[in-house]
Amino acid sequence: MPDNKPVAVVTGASRGAGRGIAIALGSHGCIVYVTGRSEKPGDAPLPGTIYETAEAVTTAGGIGVAVRVDHGIDGDVEALFELVKREHGKLDILVNNACALHDELTAPGNFWEKPPEIVDMLDVGLRSSYIASYHAAPLMVGQRYALMVFTSASGSVHYVYGPVYGAHKAGMDKFAADMAVELRDYNVAALSLWMGALKTERLQLVIDSNPEKYGHIADRTETPEFSGHVIWALYRDPELLELSGQTVIGAEMALKYGIQDAGGRQPLSCRDSHQVAPRVQYPFIIR
Repeated sequence: MPDNKPVAVVTGASRGAGRGIAIALGSHGCIVYVTGRSEKPGDAPLPGTIYETAEAVTTAGGIGVAVRVDHGIDGDVEALFELVKREHGKLDILVNNACALHDELTAPGNFWEKPPEIVDMLDVGLRSSYIASYHAAPLMVGQRYALMVFTSASGSVHYVYGPVYGAHKAGMDKFAADMAVELRDYNVAALSLWMGALKTERLQLVIDSNPEKYGHIADRTETPEFSGHVIWALYRDPELLELSGQTVIGAEMALKYGIQDAGGRQPLSCRDSHQVAPRVQYPFIIR
């Protein structure tokens, strides 16, 4: 495991999960490239910019580097990793988190009653994670130790918000499983991380839209930083390669590594709260 300052890329880090993960990695001394499209207040309906996140990363103890990237444009993504290569020549941690989430995704109704644009999360979300991994892999395999993470959730194995959401989560899990097969010989791990309900501005809007229906979620949320601390512990685990290819539950990894959320809270695993678990990837391989 390298001892020099780790270099990380966290996609979609203007706000929400990406922002929290980036700040947490910064608190562990990482150089964190923060990507997203929001450069100034008003660029998006929700607050948060890449520069604000990068500053928070630096304040936390790391080095935050803001890079405007539209993850729907392959050239932007390629340029990002060329920048990382020029400045550091390596990449230790990639967190694939960017996702195009439309407000209508959580609106009432069946899939045919919602705008078709919600399927965009299979472009900026699923496809974009593949493209980021494609450009990141050459930087990771050369150093013989690195971690590629796909942020996901239990909606990959049960109904949540409709088929688009589920397809995205299931795809993230499968990307981790299959990329791990090809990365293993290079000592690079790929994992999908199931996060719980995150205490973000977006979730708060959902709760506020129907407190009677969603109010109970507020007491079961995780902070976005929680996932970042779990990712750091995974990266530092000398047995990381034994986990590679798996979908892991953040709350369970936190127990394994002795991590608590803000205020000393220990988030509950969806295995207990929802009676669900990640699908098992069979070892049969055709290459």
